[in-house]
Amino acid sequence: VKGEGPVGTEATMEPASQEVNLLRHVEKDVLIPKMVREKAKELCSNTVEAFTKCCQEEGLLMVVKCRKENAALKECLTYYYKDSALYEECKQEYLKEREEFRQTGIPSKKRQQKVPSSM
Repeated sequence: VKGEGPVGTEATMEPASQEVNLLRHVEKDVLIPKMVREKAKELCSNTVEAFTKCCQEEGLLMVVKCRKENAALKECLTYYYKDSALYEECKQEYLKEREEFRQTGIPSKKRQQKVPSSM
């Protein structure tokens, strides 16, 4: 008897290393792109700031008056959304966080909060 599973099946242990880099649909199509968007906002912080400032100053006329800032923001964000190197960087960061969670059971956000900061 090789393993104890349901009748007609064998319980085999797959090497954990094969599973480590496999991504579920939600990870590949939702979670990692969310990380890419967050990083793109950071990388485009100057254009985000310019657009926000314009919108605050122009009020209801922002749709007409902030077209230039909006176009610059869209161009910057789109550049990073399509950047395969940034996607790969976010993917590796996500895999690292996922692996740490699987080992510790503590989400990275909570783990970062528990780290004492020196003042």
